[in-house]
Amino acid sequence: MSEVDKRESGVAAAGDWTYASAPESRDIVRIAERYGHFVGGRWLEATETYETISPRDEEPLAAVGQASAAEVESAVAAARAAFADGWSSLPGSERAKYLFRIARILQERSREFAVLESLNGGKPIKESRDVDLPLAAAHFFYYAGWADKLEYAFPNRTPRPIGVAGQIIPWNFPLLMLAWKVAPALACGNTVVLKPAETTPLTALLFCDVLRQAELPDGVVNIVTGDGRTGAALVESDGVDKIAFTGSTEVGKAIQRQLAGTGKKLTLELGGKAANIVFDDAALDQAVEGIVNGIYFNQGHVCCAGSRLFVQESIYEPLVAKLKRRLTTLRVGDPLDKNTDVGAINSAMQLDKIRELVASGEEEGAEIYQPPCVLPEKGYWFAPTVFTNVAQSYRIAQEEIFGPVLSVLTFRTPDEAVEKANNTPYGLSAGVWTEKGSRILWMAQRLRAGVVWANTFNRFDPSSPFGGYKESGFGREGGRHGLEPYLRFDE
Repeated sequence: MSEVDKRESGVAAAGDWTYASAPESRDIVRIAERYGHFVGGRWLEATETYETISPRDEEPLAAVGQASAAEVESAVAAARAAFADGWSSLPGSERAKYLFRIARILQERSREFAVLESLNGGKPIKESRDVDLPLAAAHFFYYAGWADKLEYAFPNRTPRPIGVAGQIIPWNFPLLMLAWKVAPALACGNTVVLKPAETTPLTALLFCDVLRQAELPDGVVNIVTGDGRTGAALVESDGVDKIAFTGSTEVGKAIQRQLAGTGKKLTLELGGKAANIVFDDAALDQAVEGIVNGIYFNQGHVCCAGSRLFVQESIYEPLVAKLKRRLTTLRVGDPLDKNTDVGAINSAMQLDKIRELVASGEEEGAEIYQPPCVLPEKGYWFAPTVFTNVAQSYRIAQEEIFGPVLSVLTFRTPDEAVEKANNTPYGLSAGVWTEKGSRILWMAQRLRAGVVWANTFNRFDPSSPFGGYKESGFGREGGRHGLEPYLRFDE
């Protein structure tokens, strides 16, 4: 059909289907020029600060406190005092009231938090709005329900709070990771000292105002900001009874070595190199959407991202063709634009890591594909990338990239798929695409991954435990399993 025929028939030409800009207003967010530390229900002036920026255009957003060891100790002391001053002995039904309040306030202020999350972290606003905020509130609702039922969760055992929990969260899901850790800790009667990631502290600092609105007793939750030095001081503090860390495998190993022999409880949720396995009987269009969601969601800044795609040889060519076509429709750009699919890379350091690993893939002989897209001149950006002709030994198939980069490999039999999928030091998640329920169960039994998704990927629920094997860490967050790390038991 000619262009004239298309116009006359009322059918728009394919080139006419373009998205207009749909920016989310940032007027709802009020960012202070300078932030201190939230300790004992009050703001303490920081002795040292650093600048946090927006990765979309490198705009300075605020000066944020760099907590010293002394400032960390003051937060730990406030948490210890609040634990001894009634929070630990408060009936579970009363603790639940505070968690319910926090959940409701997060829902009421969800737009404000979503805008700030995208502004400071670079993720698309539709992901902050439709995934992060609903899930964060849901975790507080969920654990509010458990607060007065701990004896039913662990029958024939007497659960008791452990004390002060030191919690260190990453930059990829700042508010959601805060909810994953704070909600079960409070439900169990513990107090908290939390350190958000250096590059994304603003939603955690805004959360302090939620605590004020909820009238949470002073010192129950304390928030200190800073880089790795602050996290190290929290890990080393003698006043902390439990450490919960989500982040890189290298730092997790260092924390485990530090805490060995101290008697402190520890949970680690670390890196991943998830296998997304597509069999020849899978619904290919559905699988392609799952593949895209598995690796390009949040720019690939996901510990359980499906960064290794295993395709059965008989469908390799049609699936890769469909995948490349789908990539041409992804919109890369302003995180605050409601049409954006892939936002900004979180930091210059992370962008350099992605570039270095992508260059190594090309040097080792893999074929690279990137869809045509115009990247903004300012800020940190990387185009969605697919590598084909990848060998198991290539760095891009072994190392966690933590970016929008997919490696495609092939297999012939289910046994081969399992062997290749498990050929990694990590074991956080996996995905299986097939119409056969028996095959799903067979694969799930053999994949060394903490979570195995069937005909979907990156689906989360507060009632479902999450965690890994091997170098992906140990312990579980979410569900009834997420309560146990915050309890001791009088047998």
